[in-house]
Amino acid sequence: MRPNSKHPFRAMALMSAITSQLVGSILVGIFLGRWIDREFDTEPLFLLIGLLLGLAAGVYATIHSVQKFNSGE
Repeated sequence: MRPNSKHPFRAMALMSAITSQLVGSILVGIFLGRWIDREFDTEPLFLLIGLLLGLAAGVYATIHSVQKFNSGE
């Protein structure tokens, strides 16, 4: 096996990390947005803001993880 080749289990770990980061951050954003909406009676506003912020955080974390994976750390 070449020293620079990627092991298949590392790739599966990366895919698991990407999935959990995206889903987790989106769910946290949605639940926080719904909670704020219930507290201030602003029904869909903070839900949408939380969804978008969660999606942005998930994409940022995914890009960071892929860059770290490609650099070999």
